[in-house]
Formats: sequence, C-alpha cells, structure tokens
Amino acid sequence: MMDLLKFVQEELVAKKDFPTFKAGDTITVYYEIKEGEKKRTQFFKGVVIQRRGTGATETFTIRKMSGNVGVERIFPINMPALEKIEVNQRGKVRRARIFYFRELTGKKAKIKEKRG
Repeated sequence: MMDLLKFVQEELVAKKDFPTFKAGDTITVYYEIKEGEKKRTQFFKGVVIQRRGTGATETFTIRKMSGNVGVERIFPINMPALEKIEVNQRGKVRRARIFYFRELTGKKAKIKEKRG
C-alpha cells in the first residue's frame, strides 16, 4: 500500500522548481488568490520558521511582523496556487525550527546574514 502511495506522489503530483531555502532565510512567496471570478497575485514576505514533512506533504511556515503583531502562515510546497518563491536573504541559525524567534523583539529579532 505504501509503495502505491509513493508511486502516485512521485509520478502524478506536479512538482514545481523552487529555490532551496531553510529556516532563518527571508523569502517572498507569491501566490494566487481567487475572489469571485477575479484572480490576483499576492505576496507574503517573512522569515522561514520551519520546514516540515517530505515529498507531497511538505510544508513550510513563514513569520512576518505586521505592525506590532506577528503573523504566521503555513504553505504546502505543492499548493497549486503557489506561483514562485524568492529568497531575499540567507540567514545564519543553528536550528532547523526556530520557534524561539516568536518571543524576540527589537534588535534581538534580527537574524545574521550568512556570508559567501
């Protein structure tokens, strides 16, 4: 049964070519929104908190500050509405999931940029 699931996920799920990114990177995600019969592209720019799962079920969480309120959004990597992902800045962090980032404010909430 698991082989059949793997086969379907590998062969039938359309894979998109996105750049590699990981926790700590600042990225911009462009995705399509349908409002009635209209379609428009919206973007969400923030820091990647985590990547989770593998294959067709992989998701990533992005956090941004909107005023004084932190906003997090979870995107499936195979979401049909995803148009493109831009990596704006590579971050230097020591963990794969940076949930401690939620409590940080001000200068402490800055992530160092990776060199080279």
